[in-house]
Amino acid sequence: MQFTSHLLLNKIAMDFKFIKNFAANKWVIFSPRRSARPDIANGEEPHCPFCYGNDSKEKESYRVGGNAGEDNWQIIVKPNKFVFAPIHELVIHSPDHHKNFDELPLSQNELILKTYRERFKAHQDKGQVFIFHNHGTEGGASLPHPHSQIVVIPDFVKLEVPEVDFSKEKEDYLETENFIIFAPISSQWPDEAWIAPKKEAGFYSEITDEEVKDLAKALYRLVQIFDLRHGQEFPYNFYISPFKNWYLRIIPRQKVLGGFEVGTNVWVNTQDPRETIAFIKEHFEAPNEEKIRNEHRAKYHKAV
Repeated sequence: MQFTSHLLLNKIAMDFKFIKNFAANKWVIFSPRRSARPDIANGEEPHCPFCYGNDSKEKESYRVGGNAGEDNWQIIVKPNKFVFAPIHELVIHSPDHHKNFDELPLSQNELILKTYRERFKAHQDKGQVFIFHNHGTEGGASLPHPHSQIVVIPDFVKLEVPEVDFSKEKEDYLETENFIIFAPISSQWPDEAWIAPKKEAGFYSEITDEEVKDLAKALYRLVQIFDLRHGQEFPYNFYISPFKNWYLRIIPRQKVLGGFEVGTNVWVNTQDPRETIAFIKEHFEAPNEEKIRNEHRAKYHKAV
């Protein structure tokens, strides 16, 4: 049985389909058009469509700074040309082609997180709003200019985004003013870390400016110390849960999935989450770069 998004049937039919695999009880998105997108992993890097001079050629959905069509923006949101959902947007983090969360000013990181909030608000009555970021080719980034993606998935598609009982999943943790940072006992990926609000939270659209500021600092620091631990420009993903009691989950992607994991969907984690949170706690406030590089480098790169 196939379900096709009725929102696009008359516009870009066949760009994608939501298909239910009843044998596995899983959803699949069929999106052959995405194979045509430029991919730096294959040496196909065009003139960057997100840099000044090229950015004004495409329609904008939202911007921070300047006037539409002018090269004086701070953040731009554009429709994705290679969609796999009825609503699929790109959030371009800044005009800088190279700098990302650990190199941009904290004020810019705050603007990015506020942009997520505003786009979540704009779309949350249209379906399930999923915000994610890919960094590096092993993390799924097809273009190097730092950007995130926002997709809105129809409600009939069940998203298998984990919900965690924090009381059972965190043996140790680090606290900021508004958040708890921890590595779940059941972590699937080596060195994955979660940032969750201390208080019972609603949807991400309800995050306050004060919480945004705190979250921006936490994300900046985690990316910075993982960069040192895994090697400069390490590949990673993060996403923000689309449901109530949201959290941000960051996943380093240097581990390669093996046949057992792919075949059974049972994950083998080769990193003790207790060591991960100990590392974060030791270096969160004042990273010791020499110690991280010499004593705390990541040591797991083999498939299982």
